[in-house]
Amino acid sequence: MPDLNPSAAPLLPTPPAYAAELATLRAEIDALDDALHDIVMRRAGIVARLAESRAKGAGPALRPGREAAILRRMLARHAGPLPRSALVRLWREIFAASTAMQSNFTVVAAADNEHADAVMRLTRAHFGGTTPIRAMTTVGQALAALLSGEAAIATLPAPEPEEREDAAWWVRFDANSLQVTARLPFLAEPGSHGVLVVSPTPPDPSGRDRTLLRIELTADFSHARLTRLLADAGIPAHSLQIRRTGEQALALAEVAGFWEADDPRLKSLAGLHVQRLGAYAEAEPG
Repeated sequence: MPDLNPSAAPLLPTPPAYAAELATLRAEIDALDDALHDIVMRRAGIVARLAESRAKGAGPALRPGREAAILRRMLARHAGPLPRSALVRLWREIFAASTAMQSNFTVVAAADNEHADAVMRLTRAHFGGTTPIRAMTTVGQALAALLSGEAAIATLPAPEPEEREDAAWWVRFDANSLQVTARLPFLAEPGSHGVLVVSPTPPDPSGRDRTLLRIELTADFSHARLTRLLADAGIPAHSLQIRRTGEQALALAEVAGFWEADDPRLKSLAGLHVQRLGAYAEAEPG
């Protein structure tokens, strides 16, 4: 049979002087693979018990905050040549498989603009290679699939200050029915456009989080005035954008910490109407 890849280097036999060492190292790797497999199977068994346990109650199978806390713990103790990104990828596949064991799990991704490739890539990397993921033509279609129960999760491009009016989905976002629960990627990628994860279930805290707030304003409210107002109320903003229409304006603020939707400090913010759109774990260095 002809060589289908003539440019490939031929496999050379191991020199006899190194054969014993190579066999020993491979045997160590085989033993570790078996040990890892044993632990993965034990973990899956505990997840199955959790899914059937009354202690869990009717809570959601997907817990983005807890997943982020686990990854932070793993990254804090990680050492050696294995890249941090590979460690996160391994655990993300475990998380995805564990979630699928507890519930039917389908993701829809709103990949309808210049960030479509990034949305699909980050969605697949986060939710694993076996999770069903469907690309939707518009953000509206993705959110409709979520509200109808057709999907458990939707991923959307993160808002940008200069985006088109029709792309500013956060202006019309139904915060009473849906919440942002995660931001991708978890390991920061300089220059990568962010993706937000949306769910019908509320977010859970990870220990180091940010919260998205939508604030109704009058048109004369300036960026600087709102920034000072938030800071004076103990709600420092990492980012802030304002969209004005006639005499009304809406602000989108990403603020430090995990804020509950009914926190009285939000309700009493200078008489302004404030809604939590969601919360998510802060990204970790790549």
